[in-house]
Amino acid sequence: MTSVPESGWRVPGRVEVLGKHTDYAGGNVLVCAVGRGVRARGTRRADRSVVARSSAYADPVTLVPGGGDALPAGHWGRYLQAVVDRFTAVFGPLDGADLALDSDLPLASGMSSSSALLVAVALTWADAIGLSETAAWVDLVGDDRLRLASFLASVENGRGFGPLGEHSGVGTHGGSEDHVAMLCGRHGELVEFGFSPTREHRSVPWPDGWSLVVATSGVAAEKTGAAQALYNRASLATQEILERWKASTGREDATLADAVRTSPTAPSELAGLVARDEFLSHRLEQFVVESEVLVPAAVDALAVGDLDAFGSAVTESQWLAETHLGNQVPQTSDLVSMAGDLGAKAASSFGAGFGGSVWALVEMGAAEAFAADWLAAYRNRFPADGSRASTLITLPSAPAERICGFRDPGERGL
Repeated sequence: MTSVPESGWRVPGRVEVLGKHTDYAGGNVLVCAVGRGVRARGTRRADRSVVARSSAYADPVTLVPGGGDALPAGHWGRYLQAVVDRFTAVFGPLDGADLALDSDLPLASGMSSSSALLVAVALTWADAIGLSETAAWVDLVGDDRLRLASFLASVENGRGFGPLGEHSGVGTHGGSEDHVAMLCGRHGELVEFGFSPTREHRSVPWPDGWSLVVATSGVAAEKTGAAQALYNRASLATQEILERWKASTGREDATLADAVRTSPTAPSELAGLVARDEFLSHRLEQFVVESEVLVPAAVDALAVGDLDAFGSAVTESQWLAETHLGNQVPQTSDLVSMAGDLGAKAASSFGAGFGGSVWALVEMGAAEAFAADWLAAYRNRFPADGSRASTLITLPSAPAERICGFRDPGERGL
């Protein structure tokens, strides 16, 4: 493999504008990358260890294939361990690397800092040891960022991909929304993606003269921590609905979205199969409305500049999250209400839920005052969580890019 003196990537966080818990079931999402993210720099080692040092944590971690048992549940190194294990499974024994990591993305905020970490580490390590120049890498992902995003999502969630078999990953049954937004987002635009297979549907410009203001709740949304079982329950419910559909129809649809789209009557047929189970019934309704109705409607509204219609779609999405999906906590629900009271055109929680953040659409000239008032109101209502809360003002931003190394960031489409 070609030796690279130093490699590096900047990988942004993301905001999920709409598409709550839809991607892993093949549904639609509306997302963007943001202006903050994770940065990684790496150099090759003489052994097969990956040694990572992060500005956010006091102690480095040293990782070798199969060494994950030494890391406690919820440890940030588990994301790196998944990269080491899954890359070794696909590409065989690999040279190690020294990695230096830093981030200006709020941790466990719902902006997908964990996935950004995984992607930054994976791409920096691959460059540092020349893996990304090999025929095996090119055959697997080529110059297709959508395919690369799907591969790195499978590293995280443990699903199979090409020669990569199923694995526990980091322990969450997620999809590839985060990775797609980070690698395939566009500056100044929201992008609608679908999944299984991953594909881009449409992009739409961010409304001119408006800011994206994000408030972190201070309630950690850690997918490898306490919220993992709750997150996985929402994911596994879509699989249960799909299995009932298969048993009833004899079909072999790959995802719940595939089943929903088989005919105009499929949603009502699916509803009949889960009618006696309130949780599954609610989960099905939330998925169908969010993926098949609200995401397309929001894109349609933004395409013609109808912010009232866009706001209506966002409001319904938030209501479904609270009443049907069940992934909200009082802090995020109240942040949404407060944003509306302060004049936001639209506001919604986003990400895995059970904590995390809320975004708001606010006129640019009012964004700084809005952010300050929003944070003050939240801290007044939730003093303990508010002490850990923060706000940021951003716009849809550029996707991941190389920040150093021997190649131009645009080379080979990566």
